[in-house]
Amino acid sequence: MHRDVLIVGASAAGLATAEALRNKGYDGRLTLVGDEAHLPYDRPPLSKQVLSGAWQPERVRLRDDQAIDKLDAELRLGRRAVGLDITGRKVLLDGGDRLAYDALVIATGVTPRRLPGDDLEGVHVLRTLDDALALRADLLDGSKAVVVGAGFLGAEVAAVARTMGLEVTLIDPLPVPMRRQFGDGIGKLVGQMHSEHGVALRLGVGVARFVESAGRVSAVELADGTKLDADVVVVGVGSTPTTGWLADSGLTLGNGVECDAECRTAPGIYAAGDVASWHNPHFGVRMRVEHRLNATEQGMAVAANILGEQRPFAPVPYFWSDQYDARIQAYGIFPEHADVTVVHGSPEDRKFVAAYGHEGKVVGVLGWNSHRELRTLRQLVVDLAPHPGKRTTEGRL
Repeated sequence: MHRDVLIVGASAAGLATAEALRNKGYDGRLTLVGDEAHLPYDRPPLSKQVLSGAWQPERVRLRDDQAIDKLDAELRLGRRAVGLDITGRKVLLDGGDRLAYDALVIATGVTPRRLPGDDLEGVHVLRTLDDALALRADLLDGSKAVVVGAGFLGAEVAAVARTMGLEVTLIDPLPVPMRRQFGDGIGKLVGQMHSEHGVALRLGVGVARFVESAGRVSAVELADGTKLDADVVVVGVGSTPTTGWLADSGLTLGNGVECDAECRTAPGIYAAGDVASWHNPHFGVRMRVEHRLNATEQGMAVAANILGEQRPFAPVPYFWSDQYDARIQAYGIFPEHADVTVVHGSPEDRKFVAAYGHEGKVVGVLGWNSHRELRTLRQLVVDLAPHPGKRTTEGRL
C-alpha cells in the first residue's frame, strides 16, 4: 500500500486524483504541488465567461476552502517541479526542496506555444487565470484585436472579443478554422459563423512578425506583407506538454508522458490530464487529450490504479466549444481523413449531428446545437458501429 502520494500539478487532473484517493479510503500522506499561487480552478471558462466578464474570477475555483481542507493534503502552491529522481523516488522543486514519494502522479498540463516577439506589451497567450484577466483588461481598453490561430482557443477568444465590440481579425495558415480538430466541413461552417458576426478572416497565411511602437504591439505583419493594425494580439497556436522538468528522468517522453493503458509510465509513476499520452484500448490508439472532462476522468482512473484496481482507462472523450450562440459538442476521436456524414438535422439550419468514420466504424460524433440528439448518438461511438457512409439521405460535410 502506498503511504506517500505526491501529485505534481494542482489543476483539474491533480485535484481529481487527490479527491478520488480520499473517496476510495486512502488515508496516507498526500501532497499537491502547483506552479500557480491559486487554488485549483477551472480553465474552460477563462476563454469564455471570465474573458467576457460574465463571471467574476473567484467563480472558477473548483472547490471551496472547506472542500480543500477536507482533502487533508499538503499544498505546495506557487512552486514548480524542476527535476525527478526515479531511483531516489524524489521530486526536486525550484528553491531546492526534494519531496519523497511512494507513488507519483504527473499532472503538469501543457504550456502555450510562443511566437517570436510575443513578449511585447499587448500580445497575450491564454492558459492561466492571470492570463485571462490581463487579456480582458487590454480588450476593454482596445478597439482592434488580432487573434493568431483559429483552433478552439483562438475561435472562442475571437467570438468574445467581437461580442465586446472590438474589430477582430482571425488568422490561420490553414484554409478554414478548426480544421485540425474537425476537418474542412465543420471548419467552413465555423468560418461562416465568424464572418456573419463581423470577424475578418485571414486564412491560408501565416504571421511574419509583430510590429512594435514604443514597446507595445501596434500591428501584425503577415507572410504576404499585409499589415493589420492591432491594439491587442492573442496568440493561440497550440500547446506543448509540460515535460521539460522530466527531460533527464529516464521516463519515456514523446507527445507527452507516455503511459500504458492504466496510465502508468514507470513503476509507481502515473500521468493524468493534458500531459498524459496513453494507449486507449477502446479505439486501439495512443492519444493525448487536452480537454476538461478527460482530466477529471483520468485523474479518477489513476487514483483507482494507485490503489491496485489495475483498470485500463478507455474513455470516449467528450469536449465542447461555445462561440456566439453556437454550442459545438463532440464525443470520440476525429481522425484527419475521416468520412464525415450528417446523421441528424441539417448544417444549413445550424442544428445537426455528424458522424466521423474511420476504417468503416463510427469513431466520433459532433453536434452543433443538438445536445439531446448527440447524447443519444454517442452510443454509435461506444459501440464502434458501422459508419453509414454515403447511404444516409441527410447529406455529407
